[in-house]
Amino acid sequence: MRVVVALGGNALLRRGEPPTIETQRRNVQIAATAVADLARDHQLALAHGNGPQIGLLALQAAAFKATEPYPLDVLNAQTEGMIGYLLEQELMNALPSEGRCATLLTMVEVDASDPAFKTPTKPIGPVYDAAEASRIAAETGWIFAEELPGQWRRVVPSPVPRRILEIEVIRYLVDAEIVVICAGGGGIPTRRSEGGRLEGVEAVIDKDRAAYLLAMEIGAKALLLLTDVEAVFENWGTPHQRPIRRAVSPEELEAMEFDPGEMGPKVEAACAFVRATGGIAGIGRLEDARAILEGRAGTLVTASKDVAPAVA
Repeated sequence: MRVVVALGGNALLRRGEPPTIETQRRNVQIAATAVADLARDHQLALAHGNGPQIGLLALQAAAFKATEPYPLDVLNAQTEGMIGYLLEQELMNALPSEGRCATLLTMVEVDASDPAFKTPTKPIGPVYDAAEASRIAAETGWIFAEELPGQWRRVVPSPVPRRILEIEVIRYLVDAEIVVICAGGGGIPTRRSEGGRLEGVEAVIDKDRAAYLLAMEIGAKALLLLTDVEAVFENWGTPHQRPIRRAVSPEELEAMEFDPGEMGPKVEAACAFVRATGGIAGIGRLEDARAILEGRAGTLVTASKDVAPAVA
Protein backbone atom coordinates (compact mmCIF):
# COMPACT_ATOMS: atom_id res chain seq x y z
CA MET A 1 0.00 0.00 0.00
CA ARG A 2 1.18 3.52 -0.74
CA VAL A 3 1.49 5.57 2.46
CA VAL A 4 2.51 9.16 3.18
CA VAL A 5 4.10 9.63 6.61
CA ALA A 6 4.45 13.14 8.07
CA LEU A 7 6.77 13.57 11.06
CA GLY A 8 6.14 16.58 13.27
CA GLY A 9 9.05 18.92 13.98
CA ASN A 10 8.31 18.55 17.69
CA ALA A 11 8.71 14.79 17.34
CA LEU A 12 12.28 15.33 16.08
CA LEU A 13 13.09 18.00 18.65
CA ARG A 14 10.82 17.49 21.60
CA ARG A 15 9.57 20.16 23.97
CA GLY A 16 12.04 20.92 26.74
CA GLU A 17 14.94 19.09 25.10
CA PRO A 18 18.22 20.91 24.38
CA PRO A 19 18.36 21.83 20.67
CA THR A 20 21.59 19.97 20.00
CA ILE A 21 22.44 17.81 17.00
CA GLU A 22 22.89 14.86 19.36
CA THR A 23 19.32 15.27 20.65
CA GLN A 24 17.91 15.48 17.14
CA ARG A 25 19.93 12.50 15.93
CA ARG A 26 18.62 10.39 18.83
CA ASN A 27 15.02 11.29 17.98
CA VAL A 28 15.64 10.74 14.27
CA GLN A 29 16.86 7.24 15.08
CA ILE A 30 13.51 6.52 16.74
CA ALA A 31 11.67 7.90 13.70
CA ALA A 32 13.85 5.95 11.26
CA THR A 33 13.18 2.70 13.10
CA ALA A 34 9.41 3.22 12.84
CA VAL A 35 9.58 4.28 9.18
CA ALA A 36 11.87 1.40 8.20
CA ASP A 37 9.41 -1.02 9.78
CA LEU A 38 6.60 0.34 7.58
CA ALA A 39 8.85 0.28 4.51
CA ARG A 40 9.01 -3.52 4.70
CA ASP A 41 5.38 -3.73 3.58
CA HIS A 42 4.49 -0.39 1.98
CA GLN A 43 5.62 2.22 -0.53
CA LEU A 44 6.47 5.34 1.46
CA ALA A 45 6.86 9.06 0.96
CA LEU A 46 8.13 10.76 4.11
CA ALA A 47 7.53 14.42 4.95
CA HIS A 48 8.63 16.18 8.12
CA GLY A 49 8.10 19.36 10.09
CA ASN A 50 10.77 21.91 10.88
CA GLY A 51 9.19 24.42 13.28
CA PRO A 52 11.78 24.17 16.07
CA GLN A 53 14.69 23.89 13.64
CA ILE A 54 13.79 26.79 11.34
CA GLY A 55 13.06 28.95 14.38
CA LEU A 56 16.52 28.29 15.78
CA LEU A 57 18.16 29.07 12.42
CA ALA A 58 16.16 32.29 12.20
CA LEU A 59 17.25 33.26 15.71
CA GLN A 60 20.90 32.56 14.88
CA ALA A 61 20.63 34.57 11.68
CA ALA A 62 19.04 37.52 13.50
CA ALA A 63 21.88 37.50 16.05
CA PHE A 64 24.50 37.90 13.29
CA LYS A 65 24.46 41.67 12.71
CA ALA A 66 27.02 41.75 9.89
CA THR A 67 24.41 40.94 7.23
CA GLU A 68 20.67 40.79 6.69
CA PRO A 69 19.03 37.59 8.01
CA TYR A 70 18.22 34.98 5.38
CA PRO A 71 14.53 34.83 4.40
CA LEU A 72 12.33 31.97 5.57
CA ASP A 73 12.29 30.18 2.20
CA VAL A 74 16.11 29.90 2.27
CA LEU A 75 16.05 28.79 5.91
CA ASN A 76 13.44 26.19 4.99
CA ALA A 77 15.78 24.82 2.32
CA GLN A 78 18.54 24.62 4.93
CA THR A 79 16.35 22.63 7.29
CA GLU A 80 15.21 20.32 4.48
CA GLY A 81 18.83 19.48 3.82
CA MET A 82 19.77 19.12 7.49
CA ILE A 83 16.81 17.03 8.63
CA GLY A 84 16.71 15.09 5.36
CA TYR A 85 20.37 14.17 5.79
CA LEU A 86 19.81 12.89 9.33
CA LEU A 87 16.69 10.95 8.33
CA GLU A 88 18.29 9.45 5.24
CA GLN A 89 21.40 8.37 7.11
CA GLU A 90 19.45 6.72 9.92
CA LEU A 91 17.05 5.11 7.45
CA MET A 92 20.00 3.59 5.63
CA ASN A 93 21.12 2.18 8.99
CA ALA A 94 17.64 0.81 9.75
CA LEU A 95 16.58 -0.52 6.35
CA PRO A 96 17.68 -3.93 5.02
CA SER A 97 20.79 -3.85 2.83
CA GLU A 98 18.64 -3.71 -0.31
CA GLY A 99 16.58 -0.80 1.01
CA ARG A 100 16.86 2.51 -0.80
CA CYS A 101 15.93 6.06 0.13
CA ALA A 102 16.49 9.56 -1.21
CA THR A 103 16.06 13.13 0.02
CA LEU A 104 14.57 15.66 -2.38
CA LEU A 105 14.52 19.42 -1.82
CA THR A 106 10.93 20.31 -2.66
CA MET A 107 9.44 23.60 -3.80
CA VAL A 108 5.74 24.13 -3.15
CA GLU A 109 3.81 26.85 -4.90
CA VAL A 110 1.49 29.13 -2.91
CA ASP A 111 -0.89 31.96 -3.82
CA ALA A 112 0.60 35.40 -3.16
CA SER A 113 -2.90 36.67 -2.26
CA ASP A 114 -3.45 34.00 0.41
CA PRO A 115 -5.02 35.70 3.48
CA ALA A 116 -2.50 33.88 5.72
CA PHE A 117 0.03 36.59 4.88
CA LYS A 118 -2.10 39.08 6.83
CA THR A 119 -2.69 36.75 9.81
CA PRO A 120 0.43 34.80 10.94
CA THR A 121 -0.50 31.65 12.87
CA LYS A 122 2.26 29.07 12.26
CA PRO A 123 4.48 28.63 15.36
CA ILE A 124 8.22 28.19 14.80
CA GLY A 125 11.22 28.11 17.08
CA PRO A 126 11.61 27.59 20.83
CA VAL A 127 9.22 28.47 23.64
CA TYR A 128 9.79 31.73 25.58
CA ASP A 129 8.29 33.34 28.64
CA ALA A 130 6.41 36.60 28.15
CA ALA A 131 9.32 38.88 29.06
CA GLU A 132 11.79 37.19 26.69
CA ALA A 133 9.24 37.07 23.86
CA SER A 134 8.57 40.79 24.33
CA ARG A 135 12.29 41.61 24.25
CA ILE A 136 12.91 39.60 21.05
CA ALA A 137 9.82 41.09 19.38
CA ALA A 138 11.12 44.60 20.12
CA GLU A 139 14.54 43.75 18.66
CA THR A 140 13.42 41.85 15.55
CA GLY A 141 9.83 42.87 14.77
CA TRP A 142 8.74 39.24 15.02
CA ILE A 143 5.18 38.39 16.05
CA PHE A 144 4.62 36.09 19.03
CA ALA A 145 1.56 34.20 20.22
CA GLU A 146 0.84 32.44 23.51
CA GLU A 147 0.50 28.68 22.82
CA LEU A 148 -0.12 27.67 26.42
CA PRO A 149 -0.32 29.86 29.54
CA GLY A 150 3.08 31.49 29.93
CA GLN A 151 4.53 29.83 26.79
CA TRP A 152 5.14 32.10 23.80
CA ARG A 153 6.41 31.21 20.31
CA ARG A 154 7.06 33.17 17.15
CA VAL A 155 4.29 32.87 14.54
CA VAL A 156 4.67 33.37 10.77
CA PRO A 157 2.35 33.22 7.73
CA SER A 158 1.28 29.71 6.69
CA PRO A 159 -0.31 29.87 3.22
CA VAL A 160 -2.15 26.91 1.72
CA PRO A 161 0.06 24.75 -0.55
CA ARG A 162 -1.25 24.69 -4.12
CA ARG A 163 1.23 22.65 -6.15
CA ILE A 164 4.30 20.48 -5.52
CA LEU A 165 6.72 21.38 -8.29
CA GLU A 166 8.77 18.16 -8.11
CA ILE A 167 5.76 15.82 -7.93
CA GLU A 168 6.67 13.85 -11.08
CA VAL A 169 10.11 13.06 -9.65
CA ILE A 170 8.53 11.98 -6.36
CA ARG A 171 6.11 9.65 -8.18
CA TYR A 172 8.99 8.15 -10.14
CA LEU A 173 10.97 7.41 -6.97
CA VAL A 174 8.01 5.95 -5.07
CA ASP A 175 7.14 3.74 -8.06
CA ALA A 176 10.73 2.46 -7.93
CA GLU A 177 10.24 1.35 -4.27
CA ILE A 178 12.50 4.13 -2.96
CA VAL A 179 11.56 5.76 0.37
CA VAL A 180 11.36 9.44 -0.56
CA ILE A 181 12.04 12.15 2.02
CA CYS A 182 10.36 15.23 0.53
CA ALA A 183 8.25 18.33 1.24
CA GLY A 184 10.32 18.91 4.39
CA GLY A 185 8.89 21.67 6.53
CA GLY A 186 5.92 21.79 4.17
CA GLY A 187 8.23 22.43 1.24
CA ILE A 188 10.05 25.59 0.21
CA PRO A 189 7.34 28.26 -0.30
CA THR A 190 7.51 29.71 -3.81
CA ARG A 191 5.34 31.65 -6.22
CA ARG A 192 5.43 32.78 -9.83
CA SER A 193 6.23 36.43 -10.51
CA GLU A 194 4.26 38.36 -13.12
CA GLY A 195 6.99 37.44 -15.57
CA GLY A 196 6.64 33.73 -14.73
CA ARG A 197 9.86 33.40 -12.74
CA LEU A 198 9.92 31.26 -9.59
CA GLU A 199 10.73 33.19 -6.43
CA GLY A 200 10.80 32.42 -2.74
CA VAL A 201 8.14 33.60 -0.30
CA GLU A 202 8.62 34.73 3.30
CA ALA A 203 6.42 32.07 4.92
CA VAL A 204 6.35 28.52 6.27
CA ILE A 205 3.90 26.01 4.81
CA ASP A 206 2.23 23.71 7.30
CA LYS A 207 3.72 20.26 6.76
CA ASP A 208 0.41 18.48 7.46
CA ARG A 209 -1.33 20.39 4.67
CA ALA A 210 1.64 19.69 2.39
CA ALA A 211 1.51 16.01 3.35
CA TYR A 212 -2.19 15.93 2.42
CA LEU A 213 -1.39 17.42 -0.99
CA LEU A 214 1.48 14.96 -1.42
CA ALA A 215 -0.76 12.01 -0.52
CA MET A 216 -3.39 13.11 -3.02
CA GLU A 217 -0.85 13.66 -5.79
CA ILE A 218 0.82 10.24 -5.49
CA GLY A 219 -2.38 8.26 -4.95
CA ALA A 220 -1.70 7.22 -1.36
CA LYS A 221 -4.22 5.01 0.45
CA ALA A 222 -3.16 6.12 3.94
CA LEU A 223 -1.86 9.28 5.56
CA LEU A 224 -0.03 9.11 8.90
CA LEU A 225 0.48 12.36 10.83
CA LEU A 226 2.98 11.51 13.57
CA THR A 227 3.93 13.75 16.45
CA ASP A 228 4.95 13.64 20.12
CA VAL A 229 1.46 13.04 21.56
CA GLU A 230 -0.29 9.69 21.69
CA ALA A 231 -3.53 10.68 19.94
CA VAL A 232 -5.94 13.50 19.20
CA PHE A 233 -7.21 14.89 22.53
CA GLU A 234 -10.76 16.04 23.03
CA ASN A 235 -11.05 19.15 25.23
CA TRP A 236 -7.27 19.69 25.08
CA GLY A 237 -5.86 21.98 27.75
CA THR A 238 -8.83 21.57 30.08
CA PRO A 239 -9.40 19.33 33.11
CA HIS A 240 -11.65 17.22 30.86
CA GLN A 241 -9.08 16.43 28.16
CA ARG A 242 -8.97 12.82 27.01
CA PRO A 243 -7.34 10.98 24.11
CA ILE A 244 -9.52 9.68 21.29
CA ARG A 245 -8.23 6.09 21.04
CA ARG A 246 -10.67 4.74 18.49
CA ALA A 247 -11.78 5.02 14.90
CA VAL A 248 -13.57 8.29 14.28
CA SER A 249 -15.31 9.83 11.27
CA PRO A 250 -14.33 13.17 9.73
CA GLU A 251 -17.71 14.59 10.72
CA GLU A 252 -17.18 13.72 14.37
CA LEU A 253 -13.72 15.29 14.49
CA GLU A 254 -14.81 18.41 12.64
CA ALA A 255 -17.47 19.04 15.29
CA MET A 256 -14.67 19.53 17.87
CA GLU A 257 -12.32 22.49 18.37
CA PHE A 258 -8.53 22.21 18.12
CA ASP A 259 -5.54 24.53 18.40
CA PRO A 260 -5.14 26.15 14.94
CA GLY A 261 -1.36 26.20 15.33
CA GLU A 262 -0.83 22.59 16.37
CA MET A 263 -3.47 19.84 16.22
CA GLY A 264 -5.90 21.79 14.02
CA PRO A 265 -3.94 21.34 10.75
CA LYS A 266 -3.48 17.60 11.45
CA VAL A 267 -7.21 17.09 11.97
CA GLU A 268 -7.99 19.21 8.91
CA ALA A 269 -5.56 17.23 6.72
CA ALA A 270 -6.74 13.85 8.04
CA CYS A 271 -10.42 14.65 7.51
CA ALA A 272 -9.87 16.11 4.04
CA PHE A 273 -7.84 13.07 2.95
CA VAL A 274 -10.40 10.54 4.18
CA ARG A 275 -13.28 12.44 2.66
CA ALA A 276 -11.52 12.82 -0.71
CA THR A 277 -10.15 9.28 -1.06
CA GLY A 278 -12.11 6.95 1.23
CA GLY A 279 -8.72 5.93 2.63
CA ILE A 280 -7.53 6.13 6.23
CA ALA A 281 -5.61 8.73 8.20
CA GLY A 282 -3.93 8.26 11.57
CA ILE A 283 -2.66 10.71 14.18
CA GLY A 284 -0.39 9.72 17.07
CA ARG A 285 3.17 9.12 18.29
CA LEU A 286 5.85 8.33 15.75
CA GLU A 287 6.93 5.29 17.78
CA ASP A 288 3.44 3.85 17.20
CA ALA A 289 3.45 4.25 13.39
CA ARG A 290 2.59 0.65 12.51
CA ALA A 291 0.09 0.31 15.36
CA ILE A 292 -1.68 3.49 14.22
CA LEU A 293 -1.86 2.27 10.63
CA GLU A 294 -3.34 -1.02 11.87
CA GLY A 295 -5.85 0.68 14.16
CA ARG A 296 -4.18 -0.39 17.43
CA ALA A 297 -2.96 3.01 18.66
CA GLY A 298 -3.52 6.71 18.17
CA THR A 299 -6.60 8.20 16.55
CA LEU A 300 -7.68 6.62 13.27
CA VAL A 301 -9.89 8.62 10.92
CA THR A 302 -12.00 6.50 8.56
CA ALA A 303 -14.94 7.06 6.26
CA SER A 304 -16.94 4.70 8.47
CA LYS A 305 -15.80 4.40 12.08
CA ASP A 306 -17.49 1.02 12.34
CA VAL A 307 -15.27 -0.50 9.64
CA ALA A 308 -11.79 -1.78 10.53
CA PRO A 309 -9.05 -0.38 8.25
CA ALA A 310 -7.54 -2.58 5.54
CA VAL A 311 -3.75 -2.23 5.68
CA ALA A 312 -2.55 -5.06 3.46
